[in-house]
Amino acid sequence: MPIEKTLSDYFDTIGRDDILTGGIKMIPIQTQFGKFKVWTKRIGNNPTIKILLLHGGPGATHEYLECFDSYFPAEGFEYYYYDQLGSYYSDQPKEPGLWETSRFGEEVEQVRKALKLNKSNFYLLGQSWGGILAVEYALKYQDNLKALVISNMMMSAPAYGKYASQVLGPKLNPKVLAEIKELEAKGDFDNPRYMELLLPNYYAEHFVRIPVDQWPDPINRTFKHLNQDVYVPMQGPSEFGVSGKLENWDRISDLPKIKIPTLVIGATHDTMDPEHMRWVSTQVQQGQFLLCPNGSHCAFYDDQKIYFDGLIKFIKDVDQGTISSR
Repeated sequence: MPIEKTLSDYFDTIGRDDILTGGIKMIPIQTQFGKFKVWTKRIGNNPTIKILLLHGGPGATHEYLECFDSYFPAEGFEYYYYDQLGSYYSDQPKEPGLWETSRFGEEVEQVRKALKLNKSNFYLLGQSWGGILAVEYALKYQDNLKALVISNMMMSAPAYGKYASQVLGPKLNPKVLAEIKELEAKGDFDNPRYMELLLPNYYAEHFVRIPVDQWPDPINRTFKHLNQDVYVPMQGPSEFGVSGKLENWDRISDLPKIKIPTLVIGATHDTMDPEHMRWVSTQVQQGQFLLCPNGSHCAFYDDQKIYFDGLIKFIKDVDQGTISSR
């Protein structure tokens, strides 16, 4: 075969634009408020395993997921970082009507098409808010998916609020909790004291179990780049439950409709109830559960080996047909 043909086939396989841009692609997204662009970055090349990572927030960034670079390339996986619309590397329009769960789901479908992902290779992993988005996408478009991963997200915002107030809150020092509640009652969320209390007492226990002054750079960058104009309207300003547009979000009754192989990941010290996460895995048609016993909301940092060993095994099992889509 002539060398020109070999190179042409190679470029067609991995994409000329990926070569020229280091895998970065700005994807146009059509919305009812006009066209915008979202940022994606491709790493690796694998025709049967292509993983799209959905970050949390809403309004956070892909950055805190960069630890996947320490595991996925060694496995030969192809995966995509992606900043959702409104997030730091993507367009950040000021139209409040864009921040709706259903619109974000349609955005994921447009990204899928642009990246040419399909039933034969498309794995969708959503963490935290990304887990909500992944489930919303799967309930409408699971015929495009090979497998689903729900990481660190309960399937009911009211249940999460109840767990936060009845289980996690009382674990705090009573004086600390009282001061946090006082600030919240006043709506004084911009008071520096609010984060001074939350960071060492709540985040370092349930978000990532690493002393705050030792947090990995990707996590610090994500917090620095968090878009409050997206986060607050959807999540609400409090960290003890949801009070924004997602306040009544609940997909518990719809879980049995999910027929594709699904891995649910929970962690003992998470902001999300690990027993709820275990239960979710029994409600989908082909569910598996992975518990990270030493982990928190970001178990891919504080219980890394358990998290990635379990995740990689699931992906390989699906790829090898040990677990197959119905």
